[in-house]
Amino acid sequence: IYEKATPDQVPATEDLLRQNLFGPQPYAQVIIAYVSSEKGIDEKPAGFALYFYNFSSWLARPGLYLEDLFVCPEFRSLGIGKRLLVQLAQVAKDRECGRFEWVVLDWNEPAIQFYLGLGAKQMKEWIINRVSGPALDALAIAD
Repeated sequence: IYEKATPDQVPATEDLLRQNLFGPQPYAQVIIAYVSSEKGIDEKPAGFALYFYNFSSWLARPGLYLEDLFVCPEFRSLGIGKRLLVQLAQVAKDRECGRFEWVVLDWNEPAIQFYLGLGAKQMKEWIINRVSGPALDALAIAD
């Protein structure tokens, strides 16, 4: 797993993904990139971008948040990641989003350089806060 996690740290299952992405109330959307075979007949999934919308009270507009960008190793360095990001930028513009955001792990220098090369600005003054697991359970019942 790319994010230096062990498999037991990733509780996602195919059923949970199906329910939450393709069920009656989808929480996110996915763009899938395909490549054609040499003969142009068969298409094979090459990567995906999973995203959802948030909202900025400052801008009074929705924002597009990229949760995951993945390109299969055998298809990297072919421009697929850039094409997925360009497609998402077009979606953001079409839906009148005020921003398009994502996070990158601080040790992932190739990705950081790739994003900076696309014009992304690092927001180092912002700190991500997260409540999950038992802490989320406790917060949900706090007085």
